Amino acid sequence: MSDATLPRAALAPSSPRPAPAQARQRIGGESPWVQALLIAIALAFLLLFLLLPLLTVFVEAGARGWTAWREAITEPDALAAIRLTLLVAAIAVPFNVVVGLAAAWAIAKFEFRGKSLLISLIDLPFSVSPVISGLVYVLLFGAQGYLGPFLKEQGIQIIFALPGLVLATVFVTFPFVARELIPHMQTLGSSDEEAALTLGASPWRVFFAITLPNVKWSLLYGVLLCNARAMGEFGAVAVVSGKIRGLTNTMPLHVEILYNEYMGAAAFSVASLLAGLALVTLALKTFLEWRYGDAIAAARRH
Repeated sequence: MSDATLPRAALAPSSPRPAPAQARQRIGGESPWVQALLIAIALAFLLLFLLLPLLTVFVEAGARGWTAWREAITEPDALAAIRLTLLVAAIAVPFNVVVGLAAAWAIAKFEFRGKSLLISLIDLPFSVSPVISGLVYVLLFGAQGYLGPFLKEQGIQIIFALPGLVLATVFVTFPFVARELIPHMQTLGSSDEEAALTLGASPWRVFFAITLPNVKWSLLYGVLLCNARAMGEFGAVAVVSGKIRGLTNTMPLHVEILYNEYMGAAAFSVASLLAGLALVTLALKTFLEWRYGDAIAAARRH
C-alpha cells in the first residue's frame, strides 16, 4: 500500500505521551515544590504564632518552680477568679445550648416571616466588637443607664456583678451552638420528623427521639467552642465587671491585673491554667473525633 492510500491521521506524527510525573502534576494542579513551600509556610505560621507563644506561657509559668506556681493559683484572688470563670461558663453555656437548639430547629425546619432577620441576629456577635457589646449593657443597666435607676430601686445590680458578666458572656458566645447546628439540620431535612408526626408521635417525642440524636455531634462541637470562648472572653467582660478583685475578676482579667502590676510570674501561672483548660477542651474534641470518628462522619453525611 502506498503512502497516498494511507489515512492522513496515520501519516501525522503521534504526540508524545506525558510522563507520569507530568500527569500527576497536571492532575494535582501544583508542582511538588510548590506544595512543599505552602506546607512549610503553614507550619512556620503555626510554630511562630500558635505553638511558640503557648510554649512561652508554660515556660514562664514554671520558671520559678512548682511552689511559686501553686502559690500563684491558690492565692485568694486567683481562686475567686477561677471560681467566677467556671460559674459564668456554667451558666452561659447551658443557656446558649437551649436557645441555640431552639433557634436552629426553627430556622432549619420551618419557614416563617423574619427568618432572615433571625439569622442576622444570630450572627450579630460576630460583627460587633465585644467591647461595644459590653458598653451597650452599661448604657442599659448601669447606674446612669436607661434602666439603671429602676433596677437600683428594686435592689437589683447587673453591672459590676455576676448578672452583667453572664449577660456579656452569653452575647459573645451565642452564635457558636446555633451556627454549628443550622447547616447540619438543613442537610438532614425534615422527612424523619414528618414521618414520626404522621405515625402519631408528639412534637417533644420527635425532638428527643429523632432530632436531637441526629445532631448530637454537631451540638457537642458547638458546646466545646462555646465553652472555650466563655472561659477566655476578655473584652465584653472587662467593660461590665469593673475589675473588682475577688468579686468580678475572671481569669483573663486577673491575668491582666497581675501583669500590669509587674507580677509576671503570677500572671503567667494563672495564664497557664487558663491555657490548660483550653487544651483540655481541644483534647476532648480530638478524643471524640478519634473514638467516634466514623459516627461523626456518618452523621455529617446523612
